[in-house]
Amino acid sequence: MATISTGARILPASPVAPASILEALAGIVTPHLSDNLARREGISGLRRYNGSGKLAGTALTVKTRPGDNLLIYKAMMQIQPGHVLVVDAGGDLSNAVLGEIMKRYLQVHGCAGVVVDGAIRDVAAFEADSFPCYARGHIHRGPYKDGPGEVNVPVSIGGQVINPGDIVVGDEDGLVSFAPSDAEALIAAARAHADKEARIMAEIAGGEKSQSWMQAAFAAKGLA
Repeated sequence: MATISTGARILPASPVAPASILEALAGIVTPHLSDNLARREGISGLRRYNGSGKLAGTALTVKTRPGDNLLIYKAMMQIQPGHVLVVDAGGDLSNAVLGEIMKRYLQVHGCAGVVVDGAIRDVAAFEADSFPCYARGHIHRGPYKDGPGEVNVPVSIGGQVINPGDIVVGDEDGLVSFAPSDAEALIAAARAHADKEARIMAEIAGGEKSQSWMQAAFAAKGLA
């Protein structure tokens, strides 16, 4: 456990998940993941700021005092290709903790994207790019650089605990996270889910008013 004069705790980053896992997840939509996580997992209340692009990577977490980004800088120095910078800024929107300059640094060092439970700024730079960025909001006011904070500890993002090393996936529908040990089973389940939906779409294309997937839902509740 490392400490610095600001009262911070800085722990080592977790290894990035295998490229094969992240590549597979990049081709899976978040609803198919969350439907196979009991439909109760997932990060809520954050907005996607990037105009395009898919997020899939391994969490490198930061817990910072609201409106302060000193410890985010320390976390950025640990970024390896495939890491997602996940920032718990307490949901505060008074001061932005991340902007275009930090975005560019992260891109140069292979960061897969950023998730900020707090505010960002330089919105136009994010909206014009495919670099994944999710945040609770935005404001022009910049951050303080005083600390304290912690790097690579469990954080709370939009009501969900994210641990260092968890996998984070995001698209236009939102964000999900899960332990890397669950990844292979979840990928298989999500692919099966996609196959099921493809069969439903084919049935709909047949034009029948009564559909088997509807009848199954009715039967389960005694309404068939």
